[in-house]
This record gives sequence, C-alpha cells and structure tokens, in this order.
Amino acid sequence: MTDYLAATMAMLGPAQNRHADPAAWDRLHAELGIRLPTDYQTLVDAYAPVQLNGHLYLHHPATERWNLGQRIRDRVRAWSDVCWDDLDPDEDPRLLFGLAELTFGTRNGLWPIAGTDRGETLFLVAGHGTAPWLLIEDGEGGWARYDMSFAEWLYRYLIGEDMAGPNTAAFYPGPVQLCRLPMTADERPEPWSGPDRGM
Repeated sequence: MTDYLAATMAMLGPAQNRHADPAAWDRLHAELGIRLPTDYQTLVDAYAPVQLNGHLYLHHPATERWNLGQRIRDRVRAWSDVCWDDLDPDEDPRLLFGLAELTFGTRNGLWPIAGTDRGETLFLVAGHGTAPWLLIEDGEGGWARYDMSFAEWLYRYLIGEDMAGPNTAAFYPGPVQLCRLPMTADERPEPWSGPDRGM
C-alpha cells in the first residue's frame, strides 16, 4: 500500500518547516473545536504558506499573512451565507452525498482547508463518526467526494488526476513548482522546484 504522505513529500522535496509551531496548531484546534488530520498538518508545516503548481494554495496557522485560521474563518462565513434551499437537486451536495444538513465550521460540518485560484475549494468532512473525507466544490457549483486522506488527494492532484470532479486535472510535467508566499508587503514570492519526478 502506498504511503501517500511520503510519496507526496518526495515529489515536493525536502521539508522546509519554516513556520512549524505545535502551539499554533493547538490554538487553531482549540478555536475550531476539531483536530485537522496529521498528514495535512505535516504537509502544511513542511511547505506552507505556499502555492503549488501555480494553482493550489496552502496557508499556515503560525503566520500573520496567509494565516490558516483566518482563511478558514473567512471561508466559513462566506459559505455559510449561501442559500442552499434554492439549488437544483443535481447540484445540492446534501442530496448528492447524503448529508442531513450542510453547515460550515461546525463539528459535523465542512471545513475549508485549501483552495485554488481556479475557484475550487477543498473541504474536510471530519464528523459523522467515520474517517475524515474530502468534498470539493469546483468553483462552478459542481461537487465531488473523495474518500481518502489529504496526502493521497494531494498526491493524485499533483500527478494530474481529476481531483475536483470530472475534467479538473491540472497536470504539469516535470518537477512540482512551488512558490513561497511573501510574508511582508516588501517581500516577493520565491519560486522553487521540487526534485525531478520523471514525468
């Protein structure tokens, strides 16, 4: 069986761990009332705040800019304002995935943990007494469910699979392109490449 965390980190290159801070995670988990998955924390600590392959953004709980807690709070507010009762049944995630209700930022709700500049939002579904799973909104009202860890989802995303529903692949051959996000108004983004991956 594939160790997706190790495989993903092998594609991204050595962990940077520039902002790793267990206390920041403890504060975030206390504020949210849930614990984010360990593989997600490991990848965020290793590389975030970062943009991957020009699209996917990961924020970090220990930074002032690109702060994960603030990003989650902002996205929860925005998604909570959507009127879900007016949706076409083919676009209603409650009907598509058997959710009794659709809430954001609640113990059994959806948690926005990553997003792309293409409008896709990646939600962690941590409740319902099962292993966490991922729900993706593609930016155009389409939804897709992935019963897998964040590390597996990211691995599959980086190798070019459709990971936000049909026809959503964002494959780039060669090494994964990473871009460290600026921490101040005076800093510039710092791009770098992961190791060769034979793709």
